[in-house]
Amino acid sequence: MTDTVTPSTRIDFIYLSEPDMIRAGVTDMAACVDTMEEMFALLYHGDYRMAGPSNNSHGSVVVFPENSPFPDMPRPTPDRRFMAMPAYLGGRFKTAGMKWYGSNIANREKGLPRSILMFVLNDADTGAPLAFMSANLLSAYRTGAVPGVGARHLARRDSKVVGILGPGVMARTSLAAFMAVCPQIDTVKVKGRGEKSLAAFQQWIAETYPQITRVQVVDTIEEVVRDSDIATFCQSGAIGDPSIYPVVKREWVNPGTFLSMPSLTNIDEGMESPDIRKVLDNPGLYEAWHEENPKPVHRNVPVVGIRFLDLIDEGRMSRDQIEDLGKIVAREAPGRRNDEEIIIMSVGGMPVEDVAWGTVVYRNALAKGIGVSLNLWDQPTLR
Repeated sequence: MTDTVTPSTRIDFIYLSEPDMIRAGVTDMAACVDTMEEMFALLYHGDYRMAGPSNNSHGSVVVFPENSPFPDMPRPTPDRRFMAMPAYLGGRFKTAGMKWYGSNIANREKGLPRSILMFVLNDADTGAPLAFMSANLLSAYRTGAVPGVGARHLARRDSKVVGILGPGVMARTSLAAFMAVCPQIDTVKVKGRGEKSLAAFQQWIAETYPQITRVQVVDTIEEVVRDSDIATFCQSGAIGDPSIYPVVKREWVNPGTFLSMPSLTNIDEGMESPDIRKVLDNPGLYEAWHEENPKPVHRNVPVVGIRFLDLIDEGRMSRDQIEDLGKIVAREAPGRRNDEEIIIMSVGGMPVEDVAWGTVVYRNALAKGIGVSLNLWDQPTLR
């Protein structure tokens, strides 16, 4: 007689605090860039899913009305929202997850980050939780790593000068990614709003990258862009009026410049030219935004890639001008072809990136015994 083994119904998962995440390698930017590159190849080949009818939605967001009859309902101040961002990623990851966050720019007055994020990682077969983790660093590093992937394929390898608008968290992680793939960088130009943030950014550079021998605070966006080998806009700001978004003017941009744009950005007519290469981190994401929002979409989604789609609607740009970073990473389209090309890349941010980096960090934590084990149940009460 053969004994049958009853499968266990016990479900445990791990909780990873922010210090746990650091111990598990969430701030390893070089590894994060490599992981994002791997993710982009899977993205291009279709081995992923995000939300929405096209499986490309950024997520689902709760926004608040200007006028509410309920006095305790939050006001729609800048960055005041709650958002869920789910995704599945295949390849060696084969996991699903969701980033959940609340955001309020007034948090800074309380000594808190603008956004407070958590991430849940799930087994893609059973749906059981694998980990519940602090996600501010997870999100910041995966966001910065995408410009690093872009720079690996689209910037000149001998790039030395980086121009940055906005010396915040996104600037730090973007610069860290640029340093990982363009090690000859030795000069940073930065424009910011306040002396405190500029001083903190300069101190961080001095402590983290002693090979950067020159840090110059500049007063204009033109100075950020002009004579930079890599330029990036990383500032926050109000959306709704594209005419006040920071603009890139063609006359400022030297031949060979790579522009990485993960934040509010507009372009002048000269930058619309077909000889300026225009790359999206995932065309499907922008098409989903374009379908889900009133036109022109750039009013509500301020990244430059959406401006490209609005220009196509206006008949001022053709669809074949838009390139796919995933196709470039998959070696099915060329990266930088020569030292003269000007390339601008839009970075939209996707939950599939959180799943990729979250899975790597989770597996690191398991291997190192990091985190607090929590029990969901030994046996489910309802089944």
